Amino acid sequence: MYHCGPTVYQRPHIGNYRAFLFADLLRRVFELADLDVTQIMNLTDVGHLVDDAEEGDDKLEAQARKEKLDPWQIVEKVSEQFFADMEALGVKPAHAYPRATDHIEEMVAMVEKLIESKHAYRVGDNVYFDVHSFPAYGQLSGNRIEDLEAGARLEVNDEKKHPADFALWKSDEHHLMKWDTVFGPHGFPGWHIECSAMARKFLGDHFDIHTGGEDNVFPHHECEIAQSESVLGGPFVNLWMHTKFLQVDGGKMGKSLGNAYTLDDLEERGFSALDFRFLMMRGSYRNSLNFTWEALKGAAEARRNLNDFRSRLLGEANAEVVVDLNTIAAGSAVAKARAAFRNALADDLNTSESLAALFVLRNSYVHAVLKASEYPAALALLAEADSVFGFFDTMEAGGLSDQDIDQLIKERGEARADKDFARADAIRDELSAANITLEDTPEGVKWFRS
Repeated sequence: MYHCGPTVYQRPHIGNYRAFLFADLLRRVFELADLDVTQIMNLTDVGHLVDDAEEGDDKLEAQARKEKLDPWQIVEKVSEQFFADMEALGVKPAHAYPRATDHIEEMVAMVEKLIESKHAYRVGDNVYFDVHSFPAYGQLSGNRIEDLEAGARLEVNDEKKHPADFALWKSDEHHLMKWDTVFGPHGFPGWHIECSAMARKFLGDHFDIHTGGEDNVFPHHECEIAQSESVLGGPFVNLWMHTKFLQVDGGKMGKSLGNAYTLDDLEERGFSALDFRFLMMRGSYRNSLNFTWEALKGAAEARRNLNDFRSRLLGEANAEVVVDLNTIAAGSAVAKARAAFRNALADDLNTSESLAALFVLRNSYVHAVLKASEYPAALALLAEADSVFGFFDTMEAGGLSDQDIDQLIKERGEARADKDFARADAIRDELSAANITLEDTPEGVKWFRS
């Protein structure tokens, strides 16, 4: 799988992360199915022009001038922010994160082949792809070449044979990031050729899945197909998958609108990155998802309920029991929940229905329908679900392990027996500060993480 990653000129906002979380979900589902996955996500650090246009400023250079920094400094700063965010979101690291600037040689080689095969033409030190040379151009996006005239998203450029022809290599002596190649001393790659070259380098001439946001369909992915298949002479990607936009309060998200929130903005409101991850899993990748603070609050509460469910099971189940979910009784509550969970995932990644199956299981516990003998199996299912959704808190609350908690509870019991109520209360306060809730029951003290 190849995923279009961030253009590292500004810290990605939560709208960007919807596509990256989808890529992570896809990988986790395949791994649940025991498939071997190679996952590549690029970092665009040159060549992506403002507004996806063929002319104008490079996004990185424009940001570098704005911040009065070297473009390479911008790349390092934003890349560091990106990887920190991805870790907070519980995203599995890709097997490689190639940077465009590290693969100029591969890009130049592809451009040369396109010129040799008459799919591209050179005008001075600029090189353009001839869309008329590729009859399938437009099949992914539904665009027709005859409808793509100058104007709208296509800039007027007298060098081109047709307005839809796109740049493979650009020359600009004033460009800060440039390379001396066979095309001249002041060149830099077009945005589209970068992904074709890097995908080919890491995944070969033909691979399974390419993902991105819906804004990548045209022109980026349409152009990737044209140039790659023109070089390869055959299919490039088996399946293209795109996530719809994340909206805010029913409208567009954008930095100019002041609603392009970062994970820090969410944290300032008391929400975690995993709360946001959970919210993204509640909607289909094929549909636009509306972000509101109220929706995030609901997702946080729902995630907390599942965390609570797991914690209560951990406190009551026999931890020594190892469960093979493939051998549990077909009619049991856990078996029914697992079937619903997996069937929903198999139905075009119906994550909302898959999550609903877990809440049905939780409700069976709340209403005492779930038998105590089924608790270990329920825990095993929650672990399997977490391997896909990654919604459980990954760190021990307050830094306390289960063993630490059990020891403190034992000490609290001893303190109460000795009528050292101050010590007993202090231990309870310590546990409470670590988000550990105690319940005194006739069977003894039970605890769970809240």
